[in-house]
Amino acid sequence: MDKTLSIRFTSDTHGYLFPTNYADRQERAMGLMKLAADFPHDGNTLILDGGDTIQGSPLTNFFHRLPEEERRRCLADSTHGRHPIAAMMNLAGYQFVTLGNHDFNYGVNALADYLNELNAQCLCCNIRDRDGLLPIAPYAIHRLGNGLRVGLVGACTPFVRRWENPKTVAQLVIEDAVDACARALEAIRPQCDVTVLIYHGGFECDLKTGEPLTESRENEACRICRELDFDLVLTGHQHMRVDGVHFGHSYAVQPGYRAPHACAVTVTVHEDGSKSFESEILPASAEPLPGASALLAPLEQRVQAWLDTPAGHLDIPLQGGDHLSQAVHGSPLANFINTVQLAASGAQISACSLPNEFKGLPTTVTVRDVVSTYIYTNTLVVLALDRAALRQYMERSAMYFAIGSDGQLCIANEFLAPKVEHYNYDYFSGVDYVIDVRRPAGERVTSIRLNGRELGEDETVTVCINSYRSCGTGGYGFLVGQKVVADIQVDVADAMIEYIMTHPQIRVDTHRYCEVRA
Repeated sequence: MDKTLSIRFTSDTHGYLFPTNYADRQERAMGLMKLAADFPHDGNTLILDGGDTIQGSPLTNFFHRLPEEERRRCLADSTHGRHPIAAMMNLAGYQFVTLGNHDFNYGVNALADYLNELNAQCLCCNIRDRDGLLPIAPYAIHRLGNGLRVGLVGACTPFVRRWENPKTVAQLVIEDAVDACARALEAIRPQCDVTVLIYHGGFECDLKTGEPLTESRENEACRICRELDFDLVLTGHQHMRVDGVHFGHSYAVQPGYRAPHACAVTVTVHEDGSKSFESEILPASAEPLPGASALLAPLEQRVQAWLDTPAGHLDIPLQGGDHLSQAVHGSPLANFINTVQLAASGAQISACSLPNEFKGLPTTVTVRDVVSTYIYTNTLVVLALDRAALRQYMERSAMYFAIGSDGQLCIANEFLAPKVEHYNYDYFSGVDYVIDVRRPAGERVTSIRLNGRELGEDETVTVCINSYRSCGTGGYGFLVGQKVVADIQVDVADAMIEYIMTHPQIRVDTHRYCEVRA
């Protein structure tokens, strides 16, 4: 007799519980409380999450600003736990989760607070903390009501060691994901009928051709599917919707981020032992899960009031637009972020990037505008770079540009696939420079002028960047190991809010620092 396993899988929800993106108060088809309304609880369905759960929204930002005692009183009641994300997931009936890299952003203690309030079992075979604060297991065996034994393994990209605060990384033991998954699979295989990997990592190959798209070990789902034989691989991290694909030995899916939908997967185990797979995307179109809105309403009301707090005034609006056009002609928004970073750091030069999508800042700025525009949890690092190192930094950003088959300037494919990464192009302020796209990659930066003169070959300058970039992410690995002049533990969004509030009438820097020739 055939038996089936049904799965509802989310990943990269980033704290979006309510049906809003917080750019305004409009209700949208998104948010975990809408998704959870359709989750079945029938004994043969597993509710699973792939990490990046407790960081990334104004709600999580506000919650982690609260004093510890206030955090414990921010919900209507503690029936489902005192942590808002855990309470929502408990109400939704999650059974197993893994960790995402952003779940470490607030530190090990904050992650422990969340996991200790969570009813679901956290699985992660390649990351654990040295002091045993985190209730994590490498794998679990779960028996369904129909008798099927499901083996579940969790894993997270080991690039946590490159992205997180060194103090946090020092508390962790981080292993290679593929090797750890292989060991866990070997342990569970004899005990189960279906094997499932919940992997906070994405695909490093083209899913149609199988051709590699990157040499980075950040995402290794394709390698896992080829080298290991999990029946089902549930992926995340890339924010790239994959409805369902057979790849290597496995069937794989990936949902989008901020909870716009869930992946529904059905695994049928036939009488002869063979398995078949079906999957679909379930949009967040239902009414919110009963009880969820009321439970979280006290916190959400405080979040919304905080977001509408006036901050200051800009002389021009700082809106988004076409990414290529901004990179070529300059971005006043990037200039403003760099102005804030320079003020906070005292560095000579600043560099920043822009998110793939952002709200932008109107002339009258509220806190909502800032946290909806600068969405990352980053602090600041000041490096001492000589001309050669600064040029190498700029050359990596210059690889963002390409000349298309029509002879026109365009964005290089490596910044668009397998994942759109406009945020890996950096804008520099405080120095004038020229990028000649007609020249070979690595030889495009033809001029670097500081205070009106060409920067000397042996001259060293201080450059303020964010903590994400200082870890070498996005192809900037050469920044790791450069001399650190200062490590400034202030959140960039907080620095922006503080700058606006203390400079209520701001004249935005509109200087075009980069000249792009093509």
